[in-house]
This record gives sequence, C-alpha cells and structure tokens, in this order.
Amino acid sequence: MTRNPIKQLAGETAVYGLSTVLARVLNFFFVPLYTRMLSTAHYGTVTEFMAYIAILQVVLSMGLETGCFRFANKHDRPDHVFSSALTTVLTLSLFVLGMCLIFARPIASGLGYAGYGNCVVYMGAILAMDNFTSILFARLRFEHKALQFALFKTIKISGELLFNILLFFTLPAYLQQHPDFFMRYLVSATPDFSYVLFAIFLSCVLSLLLFIPRLFKKGSFRFNPHLWKSMLIYALPLMLAGLPGILNDFSDRILFRFFTPESHVWQSDLGIFQAGVKLSVLMTLFIQMFRFAAEPFFFAQAKEQQNRALYAQVLNYFTAFCMLIFLGVMLYIDLIGLIIGPSFRAGITVVPIMLFAYLLLGMSFNISIWYKLSEKTSYALYITCAGLVVTLVVNILFMPRYGYTAAAWAHLLSYTVILGLNIALGQKHYPVPYQWRRIGLYIVAGLMIWGVSLLLPAMPLFLKLGVHTVLIMGYLFLVWRVEREGQHSPT
Repeated sequence: MTRNPIKQLAGETAVYGLSTVLARVLNFFFVPLYTRMLSTAHYGTVTEFMAYIAILQVVLSMGLETGCFRFANKHDRPDHVFSSALTTVLTLSLFVLGMCLIFARPIASGLGYAGYGNCVVYMGAILAMDNFTSILFARLRFEHKALQFALFKTIKISGELLFNILLFFTLPAYLQQHPDFFMRYLVSATPDFSYVLFAIFLSCVLSLLLFIPRLFKKGSFRFNPHLWKSMLIYALPLMLAGLPGILNDFSDRILFRFFTPESHVWQSDLGIFQAGVKLSVLMTLFIQMFRFAAEPFFFAQAKEQQNRALYAQVLNYFTAFCMLIFLGVMLYIDLIGLIIGPSFRAGITVVPIMLFAYLLLGMSFNISIWYKLSEKTSYALYITCAGLVVTLVVNILFMPRYGYTAAAWAHLLSYTVILGLNIALGQKHYPVPYQWRRIGLYIVAGLMIWGVSLLLPAMPLFLKLGVHTVLIMGYLFLVWRVEREGQHSPT
C-alpha cells in the first residue's frame, strides 16, 4: 500500500520538528540568560559576530547541501555525491580556519574589539565545523534517518546550553579563586560576548565528534571530479543566490554599526532589536523544521504525476499554520514578552512586523521550488538580489532616523518583493495551481483577528488571555470550515 505523501511529509516534519522544537526550546533559554547576564551592547556584539558567521556559512557551503539532494536522487551512487561534497567543503573550511588563526588579532582590532582575537578564532572554527557537518546532516536527511538527525541536533544544542551554564554561572567565581587557570586565556574573567562564542565553539566540537564513526567508513572522502563539476554547475548559482539572501537576512545587523541614530549606541540598539527578533522564534522554528522535511520531499515528488497539485495543497496548510503562530505570539505577547530582560523589552515593537515578514519568507521557500525543479537556479540570484536592494535602501534611508524599527520594516518589504517575484516567475516557468483566494483568506482573517484584539478595552490579564484564546479558536474553526469545503470544491 502506497503511503500518502502528505502524511509522509507531515511525519518527517514532526520528527525533524521534535528535535528542532527541543533545540529551539533549549536555545530559548539563552534569551533570558543573555538578556539578563549581558548588557544590551554585549548582546549586540554577539549578534554582529553571528551575522558574520551566517553570511560566511553560505559561501563555504557552496550550495552543495541542496546540490546533494538533487544529484543523489539522480545518481546511481549517492555515496559518491556526498563524499565529493564533503571533501570540497572540508578543504575550503580548513582554509578559512587557517586564515582566522593567522589574522585573528588584526581582524579583531579592525572590528573595534582589540584583545578579542580569540573570538575571531572561535568564529573560524565554528564556520569550519558547522559547514563540514552540514553535509553529514544532509546525508541523514537524504537517507530518511530523521531520528538520528534529531538525536545529533539535540545533543549539540544541549551541549551548548550546558556550556553556557557552566561558563556564566561557575567560571567567573572559579577564576577569582584560581587566577592562573587556563580558561582565563580563552575567555574573559567576567561574563561578556566571548562566553557565548566559546560555548558555540564547544558545541560544534561535540557535534563533530558524533559523526566520527561515519567518517571512518571506507569512501567517506572519495572524490569524483566529473560528478563534482556537474554538482558545482548546479549548486554555485544557489550559493550565489543564497549569498544575497543571507545578506538580506543579516546585513542590517552589520549596518547598525554605520547607520544607527547618532544619539544611540549602535551595539545597544542591535541587542534590543535582536531580542525582539528572538520573540519571533516560533515562526522561524516552524519554517526551519518544515524546510528540513520539505526540500527532499519536493524533489522526491517531482516524478509524480499530481505533484503540482500537491505543492499547492502544501502551501495552503503551511500558510494557515503560520498565521496560527502569528496569532499565538501576538495574542499572548503580554506573557511572552517577559522572557527577555527589562532593558530589552522596547524591542517588542518589532515582533508583529518580523512575524509577518517570516511568514512571507516561508511562503517564498515553498514557491521557490519552481526554479530548483526546473533547473533554472540562476533566477534565484535575480530574485534575492532584488530583495537585498530593498533591504539596503530601506535601512540606509530610514535607519538613521527610525533605528531598529526601520530594520524590521526592511525585512517585511524585502520578503514581499521576493515573494512577488517568485509567484510571477514561477507561474511562467513552472506553473503550480496555488489557491490564492484561500491563502489570502487565511492571512486577512488572521490580521483582522489581531486587529480586533488591539481594539478590545483594557481588562485584567487573565480575562484578556481568555478572550484572546476564544479569538484563536475562531480562526481555527474558520480554517477547518474552509478546508472541509475545499475538499469538494476548488477555491
């Protein structure tokens, strides 16, 4: 009996989601920790380093993660595909790590963090290990080893949490009593941003150790030059498209240094903005766990006759669930906002903007399958570049006046442009019968319910949360009715 593909996707999404949810839940403990143990400026510095890491990861991965899925499904020896990718990423990652080791001090001084050359080394090591293990994690996804994937990811994030706790709560007191302890050469004597980077570095070491048994298997680093060339021709446009894409997501973190209002400390504004973004984690959480399962699923379904109708159905469910997340966060923001420290709570104003921006980004991921399946990956570059231009223009023009609020709106406007271009080009080159009336209904209904919640008179918190729960139940009832009727009549 053939398994329902939607149920298979949902099942794998649930497994990936379990690990991702657990990882993000554990990761979420970092938010109250960092926003209470670090100043807004130090948290802003952490955010800047993480932006550099995110941008460089795209370059070092070379688009080979997606390339592996494409060629492993076509090639009669999938192990050759992954081993060639692994060798390539390892070589490039080690080169970058070497450069960080050699030029750590001048890089740190150039960034204004003289004396923190160790943090540059940690950054290089994080990049090297994360990019290397990304191919190994991709192979687990290809082999449908979702449970092993989930276990390894959970161990990694659990280790990071443990390292953070040990560093922040035990190390400073220990260093006071033992000033010659070797750790004082690795991190500061008092908690600062170096603690965060060192904890991530240690978790990457732990993650790499988990894969050691697989690396000793015969052929793990077999290199196939002909296959490698074909993979790069396919994957490099994805990397080039991914670069402006990641710049689109993280360039504002770098622009804070240059365009924050003159009366503000740019690191502090960046830290407050990042705390607000973290409160949008539920949306990014779902999109990430969906992506882990959906990308190999979309490629696998490309051979099926009814695949395009299936893609349209997936977008319906995806959008409906994302709007549920939007409502869940915004209608319970009085409680959720308590997660971050008091000095960071001004950043709550960006939460609805970022939530909706991430919803549009998730929709774009669904629709962008058109250029991956039609092998027109060069279009990805034009689309993401258009989004990047919007991000840069909005931030450069409005950040000096409106600060981090401008950064949030830049994300929303940029993702709107990306979504629009994906829809227009996708329907031209790889038409999918998306049900836009139904999708629009979910979005408008969700925004209207949020608007109603804002117009309600002041009331005790307990009563307010009860009323908001009723509003969310109304949204769920609407989705149920629409989907039930949609089974009998297309909309």
